[in-house]
Amino acid sequence: MPKAAAAPFEPKQTAGMPRPVILVIDDDQPVRQSIEIVLQMYDFDVLTARDGEEGLRAYREHRPAAVITDIMMPGRDGIETIREIRREFPDAKIIAMSGGGRIGNTDFVALAMKLGADCGIHKPFDIEKPVELLRTLLAGQRQGPAAA
Repeated sequence: MPKAAAAPFEPKQTAGMPRPVILVIDDDQPVRQSIEIVLQMYDFDVLTARDGEEGLRAYREHRPAAVITDIMMPGRDGIETIREIRREFPDAKIIAMSGGGRIGNTDFVALAMKLGADCGIHKPFDIEKPVELLRTLLAGQRQGPAAA
């Protein structure tokens, strides 16, 4: 089950404004927790999910401002998750991330962007890079893959 505040979910307020809620989907608990901690330091509320199936349930229930999802996960992978979120919620803000790099000529972050992610990031990355990408996306700008 994704980690969330007591139901019904209520984002915290910052100076009278609700804090953006970000959904982080990654099967690697240390990565998920690291991103969660950094986002909270930058005044985002964070929901987490261990896989694409949990992530889809959390997205449908809470409609976060943006999603950061790993690509290579067991079960429903990030590509499937991105495609499903984009199909159901065309205006969703999605950041794809992958440590898998390439297999043959396939760059998974580039593939995720072709299939619906707004931008992407390769692991390992500067831990503040997701904050930068989120600020850009939430300001209404789309950008290409981020360098590590």
